[in-house]
Amino acid sequence: MKFLIPVFIIFSFSFSVFGQERPRLGLTLSGGGAKGLAHLGILKAIDSSGLHIDYISGTSMGAVVGAMYAIGYNADTLLKISNKTDWDLLLSNSASLKNLSIDEKSEYDKYAIELPWENNGFRLPSGVLESEELWLRLSEYFFPVNALKNFSTFPRGFACMATDISSGEGVILDSGEIVQAIRASMTIPSVFTAVPFQGRKLVDGGIVNNFPVSVAKKEGADFVIGSNVAGSLLAKEKITNIFQVLLQVAFFREDKDAKEEKKMCDLYIQHHLDEYTMGSFGSVNEIIKEGCLVGDSIYPRLKKMSDSLNLIYGPDKRAYPKIPQMDSVKINAFEVHGLVKTNEVFFLHRIDMKPNTFYTAKEINNHIRKAFGTRYYKKIVYELHPLEDGSSKIIFDVEENPFTFAKSTISYNSFNGISLIGNITSRNFFTPYSRSLVSANIGENLRIRGEHLQYFGRFKTLTLSASIEASNIGFANYLNYVKDGTYKQSAVRADLNTHWTLNRNYAIGIGTSFQSYHYKPDIVSKFELRGYNNFLNTYAFVQFNTLSNAIYPKRGSTFNATVGYNYNQHHDIDFYHNGNLILNEDSLNGQFSDYWHVKADYQNFAPLSSKFTFITHLQMGISFHSKSIFYGDYFIGGLNASFPNQVLFAGLEEGTIRTNSAAMLQCGLRYRPYTNLYITARANMMALDFIKNSELTKSGSFLSGYAITLGYNFILGPLEISAMYCDQSKKLLPYINLGIPF
Repeated sequence: MKFLIPVFIIFSFSFSVFGQERPRLGLTLSGGGAKGLAHLGILKAIDSSGLHIDYISGTSMGAVVGAMYAIGYNADTLLKISNKTDWDLLLSNSASLKNLSIDEKSEYDKYAIELPWENNGFRLPSGVLESEELWLRLSEYFFPVNALKNFSTFPRGFACMATDISSGEGVILDSGEIVQAIRASMTIPSVFTAVPFQGRKLVDGGIVNNFPVSVAKKEGADFVIGSNVAGSLLAKEKITNIFQVLLQVAFFREDKDAKEEKKMCDLYIQHHLDEYTMGSFGSVNEIIKEGCLVGDSIYPRLKKMSDSLNLIYGPDKRAYPKIPQMDSVKINAFEVHGLVKTNEVFFLHRIDMKPNTFYTAKEINNHIRKAFGTRYYKKIVYELHPLEDGSSKIIFDVEENPFTFAKSTISYNSFNGISLIGNITSRNFFTPYSRSLVSANIGENLRIRGEHLQYFGRFKTLTLSASIEASNIGFANYLNYVKDGTYKQSAVRADLNTHWTLNRNYAIGIGTSFQSYHYKPDIVSKFELRGYNNFLNTYAFVQFNTLSNAIYPKRGSTFNATVGYNYNQHHDIDFYHNGNLILNEDSLNGQFSDYWHVKADYQNFAPLSSKFTFITHLQMGISFHSKSIFYGDYFIGGLNASFPNQVLFAGLEEGTIRTNSAAMLQCGLRYRPYTNLYITARANMMALDFIKNSELTKSGSFLSGYAITLGYNFILGPLEISAMYCDQSKKLLPYINLGIPF
């Protein structure tokens, strides 16, 4: 390797002797998935040395990194971008929760299995990734060169490799839409969906040429620096799952061809990343650190090369490539391809972009997310085509979601027991611009819910919601923090409300519900009740949700508040004490009267670092009536919301205390030592009965409690094992939760 520098000097001098121009330097970056981020360390060394790269070729992740470098992003900027990137979101079919419309947030990411209805039947999911967020993020990064359709006109020339899925031939992509080109180059078969491009269907170029040094040579590079992060094929004992089998088969040819490509390198750089895989995006920092160490080790050679060139040809006076200046583009025309079940009017209304208006890349992406957040669409990508007047036409390429899905998951926690949760969701089933669903919780606590949402208005921001829910839930009775019998509560709630969605994250509305409750003891307690009561409830509400994701959110807030009035009470309830009927109900000092109630719930997740998140949770429930007989009470306890009128409290089991007024403040710190593994510590305090103590509730006026939770997020959702303690009960309690409760 050491002889390369003198050879290069002699080679370069020959150009000077014969009066030729400064030699063109090429750079080739291999594919390798997450390991491709090690290339950033090489770019940093190249930038520091003062070398000017003229042409870049790459495959897969090497194409992504190389293309960004080609249009003017320097190594330091690319490192910052990598550190801020949510790789889990980009490389998944998930959407950021904050991009979904408010009506979709509560149902999103709750189910382990989602089967689309296609070709007259529910089909298994394809298992491949479309990754809308990856498309949008790449569109944002490459927005400054959207008008450059020939990649040789970039500040640095560029080309990448892809594979024609129909013929198996390698395809050099050096013109067209740059985002589609690099997205095709990184499309690993059986992992990502194939990309239509220039009349072909393309997949990962690594199948035919993962290290395209020959492409750089073909384009006129006189001297090529090659950075290769790919290792050899896996040994048979390391092939342990179907994903590894598919990758091994897909890259048989690549391993052979790479040996020939290496011979064309004038300076070959091999990274040693065998402990990582293509999917090791949870180890991005470690991979980049290795790349920087390799970059540091070759920096002296690069610096000598730069100094030699300057000695022979004089200082390189070319300006260092910078990203072209283009903050916004004026859009004057729209074109939509791929619509079948929805029409162009609906789509453009959801996009909500206006002609003859300037838009930045972020603004275009945010408008696309408005439509994507409706869940009508699986993929929305765009191209910008310059018009003669200097403006542009935006062309949307759309793929619609199936309108009907069957969903299922398993849930367990210490309160609900084991449950099988099923759901069928269909759009436009009864009427256009609607969503209908039926959900069922089959287990120890039976619940079923049906809902129909109908959207109105030009932008479909006015919603009429009709729902009905029936449940049969078991509760424990508590006396001084000790279980004292159990009972079943059967409930029916029919609700009609209308709400206005201010944007994807906010909604306000009003509604009326009919609620009926029937109580029956299972195990006799000291105090019990039998019978039913029903009433009407008219209410107003506000919703707010900016969480980044539904499970273990990294940032964002939620706020839900309801103010309502319960009236038109009807009841037939008998009360018992030690098994004896209480004939004089007046002795209970309670009554079934009309009353106002307020419930509010606020949560905030603030990232302190990549590993730590600070959690704040405030919850309040108040029934403004002087005397409560059970039906208006709030139930205190639990770590997960499991039923109406519950106020969470770390330290007590669900329903340990009943009260007509409660306010809880909880603070927590969540630590993520490894990908998908979480440790959460919580401390909370609660004020009780600050409006008027219930005659039936013998609780104190203040509670304090704590919990520590070990959680792991996998396909069924979070698996959490917790230990709780309350200063007032003086009990250490276990709590287990799997998945998301109904």
